[in-house]
Amino acid sequence: MAPEEGDGHAVVVHLGELLQRRGMTLAELAARVGVTNVNLSVLKNGRAKAIRFSTLTRICEVLECQPGDILTIRTGEGESAEN
Repeated sequence: MAPEEGDGHAVVVHLGELLQRRGMTLAELAARVGVTNVNLSVLKNGRAKAIRFSTLTRICEVLECQPGDILTIRTGEGESAEN
């Protein structure tokens, strides 16, 4: 299946991996970012349709990362382009 088929996009979310590397829970990140646990869970599980730049900025500030560390594009058979 082509990346665009099915879900309409080829964006891969790496939030779970980042949280694990930093020893942080989703609930802790949600509290520090100022969004609900449910909204971050939707993002983490790749079901989000959009994300506000202000939320992405705050997540990056808290996790001390860049947007490209959180989001990549699927390039082929289940692969994602890493920066």
